[in-house]
Amino acid sequence: MRIQRFPWAGIRIEAGDTSVVIDAVTRIPAKFGGSKEPMFPLETFGRTDAVLVTHMHEDHFDPEAIIAAYGPDIPVYVPEQGVEAARAAGLRRVTGSRIGAAYELGGDVTATAALSVDGVGDPQVAWIVEAGGRRAIHCGDTLWHGYWWSIAAAHGPFDAACLPVNGAVLELPGRIPSGQPICLTPEQAVSAAAVLQAGVLIPIHYGAIHHPPIYRETPDIAARLEAAAAGRVNLNLLRPGEMLEV
Repeated sequence: MRIQRFPWAGIRIEAGDTSVVIDAVTRIPAKFGGSKEPMFPLETFGRTDAVLVTHMHEDHFDPEAIIAAYGPDIPVYVPEQGVEAARAAGLRRVTGSRIGAAYELGGDVTATAALSVDGVGDPQVAWIVEAGGRRAIHCGDTLWHGYWWSIAAAHGPFDAACLPVNGAVLELPGRIPSGQPICLTPEQAVSAAAVLQAGVLIPIHYGAIHHPPIYRETPDIAARLEAAAAGRVNLNLLRPGEMLEV
């Protein structure tokens, strides 16, 4: 199994002749100030057999880019509450995923939808991809929750955990500010990876967005990750485009 990091929160997983992408986007919404890092057409990273989506936010679901790169008939798996929106966007082969359901994606690759908690209360799943005896999990933009132990018991250990790390604090119009992060902080991501018994933590969901006061990324991410992971979790700060074999 080979894991390639995309900009922002996306990844691509290759196993044999089969590949899948998760949360692959080519843009960051203007309301968040656009992207602070380069973005690329999805075809830059190669072909794929299926697209997995953790949730329907614009920085995780980019139907125009999916259609441009892979065509409208690429199989796309979204939380079941997002099926209508995905089809309305022009995607023709949309499957609504339910927690605990497993889907065969080709070759010996399977994807299982697991519990995840969205920071603003919208439907979200984590995706577990298995192939060739290897297992990786991608948790979208989850915040800290109490399901880590049950996920580990049911599906772990994991060879890799792709977890958000930017601890973003939001001040959205019409919502009372909480001052609390809506996704994992660096320290929380390390703790989650440890509970999941991950062979390596691959940080995602950082670097592209920092647009105060609407969206504030937590500071010193790399240094805090390295300090928290020392002696506890293997850490690999993949840059966009880089690939890791697990």
